[in-house]
Amino acid sequence: MDLCSYSEISSLLKRHGFTFSKSLGQNFIINKKICPAMAESLGADDKTGVLEIGPGIGVLTKELCAVAGKVVSVELDSRLFPILNETLAECKNAEIVEGDALKMDLGALVKEKFSGANDIKVCANLPYYITSPIIMKLIESKLPVSEIVVMVQKEAADRLAAEIGSRESGALTVAAQYYAEIEKLFNVGRGSFMPQPKVDSAVIKLTVRKEPPVRPADEERFFRIVRAAFAQRRKTALNSLSSSLNVPKEKVKAALAEIGRNENDRAEKFTMQEFAELSALI
Repeated sequence: MDLCSYSEISSLLKRHGFTFSKSLGQNFIINKKICPAMAESLGADDKTGVLEIGPGIGVLTKELCAVAGKVVSVELDSRLFPILNETLAECKNAEIVEGDALKMDLGALVKEKFSGANDIKVCANLPYYITSPIIMKLIESKLPVSEIVVMVQKEAADRLAAEIGSRESGALTVAAQYYAEIEKLFNVGRGSFMPQPKVDSAVIKLTVRKEPPVRPADEERFFRIVRAAFAQRRKTALNSLSSSLNVPKEKVKAALAEIGRNENDRAEKFTMQEFAELSALI
């Protein structure tokens, strides 16, 4: 069965009485080049375990099974299970787990399913609505994974991979790059999906860092400062920090001066090291 054929997919879904759910952000890949490229980018072998989130009808799953020793896919929509049983019938190294990846204990899942793996990676075509929370959960949970390759909305990919200190950067940029090196691999046009979304996508690779690039005195305070600085992007960092943290402007102004920043600078201009220094001063 050609899982990238519009007519064959339509026939498959009709046979199982499946209809797309907008609330789950379901868009299945029909571009034959995308999934092999994503799977190959992992550099996996038969000792590699791959965690997939949202397998859909198994297009990417089949490619992952061809390069990795074991693939475990977490799927929220139980309506897809009989379809996956059919499409992945020949993939003996695939396992489907029912559940919500945002609510699951992914650490326990990885420990249980990949106990014999030499390396563990994550690969997924993520629904747009869970992009930020799932990426942050994956890296903040400090799972024993070396790489995360995901397809996300192009705008989100550009934001995640942006240079910190550039206009495109934001709180998510700083937070994600604190935990991982991020590389944009390639763009994916909206015509590569069924049904076709209204925006383009892109595939990014996050290589998990062994050590963060900066060492804030208090990690929790560091992230609170980052979120507060970007909370009101149109305002200066002085105003955004002061109002978001309920800290007197004079105190924030003094902290900015100490790190060599002008009170009119916006958060997008700050380096990660400057955020770390601010977190010790405010």
